[in-house]
Amino acid sequence: MEMVLLKYDKNVLLNKIDCIINCTFKMDFGWDWPAGVALYGVSNAYEITGNKSYLDLLKQWLDEKIDDGIPNLSINGVSLGHSLLSVYQATGEEKYLEVSKELASFLKNDAERFGNGVLQHTVNSDVYIFHEQAWIDTLMMAGLFLIRIGKILDDNELYNDGLNQFHQHEELLQDINTNLYYHGWDNINKNHMSGVYWARGNAWAALTMAKALEHIDVFNPSYMKIDGSLRDLLNALVRLQADSGSWHTVLDDPSSPEETSATAGIAAALLSRGTLYNLQIQKALDSLLEKITEDGKVLQVSAGTAVMPDAQSYKCIPSKRIQGWGQGLALVFLSDLLKRD
Repeated sequence: MEMVLLKYDKNVLLNKIDCIINCTFKMDFGWDWPAGVALYGVSNAYEITGNKSYLDLLKQWLDEKIDDGIPNLSINGVSLGHSLLSVYQATGEEKYLEVSKELASFLKNDAERFGNGVLQHTVNSDVYIFHEQAWIDTLMMAGLFLIRIGKILDDNELYNDGLNQFHQHEELLQDINTNLYYHGWDNINKNHMSGVYWARGNAWAALTMAKALEHIDVFNPSYMKIDGSLRDLLNALVRLQADSGSWHTVLDDPSSPEETSATAGIAAALLSRGTLYNLQIQKALDSLLEKITEDGKVLQVSAGTAVMPDAQSYKCIPSKRIQGWGQGLALVFLSDLLKRD
């Protein structure tokens, strides 16, 4: 079979990245996961394009928030660790590493856990507490960060904790029959709650596993575990891609809305498999580019989503407004595409 070659204009992608970043920094973010994922995308774009203006924007945002004081932390709040580490690696300025260490200390000493050291998913609110619940979101917000900072600090305890989060979330959330990931696990009631295969959740899983593998020695048994989980997940996901190139909010329900942040995250993970999924990547790229406005808004991104009570509730999540995670995941995909080029 002849290999499918990706078709795109590099200058168009660079322009789209620039527009998305300019739009993103016109949004108002607190120290929480919308900023965490948005700035992760900006960090990724800086690392690949080398555009110093992106680094300057990151530094300015982080400096202001650090001066204001870091709020009480949650799993979602740790998501800013991605950009902190990237800015530290780019500049060598210790203050960004020191704040990263604060986030790691929270995870090590204060974050709620259950079972085999699984991090209970927590949000920046004292109202919503999810006792002994594992959410796939945690791998994006904290799991990958633990691996990255553990490697930077040469701290095996943090590094191995990050690996363990991936292994335990796989055990609790990946369905052995479909190879898709459930959104959540309730350890008290021993069930997956609504049992929905949520598209953005599967994007969190696929993207973070692909990124984690970059930091794991191929001879480490953890590499084989994570690589196997990712391989089977991607194999399942490509068979659920809509004709438009996007993925549906409820992956196995074609009547549910197509969702752009999931599409970008899944497509970015597909890039990690070389040319194997070029056909699906091309379709996802064409779909995504149609969803980016001239002023950099990424459209058709569903709002923040807890583990909902049923599939219908996922289908009713609004997608009218732009979201930090939509901006960030689009940036990851577009910049990773340039990196492969």
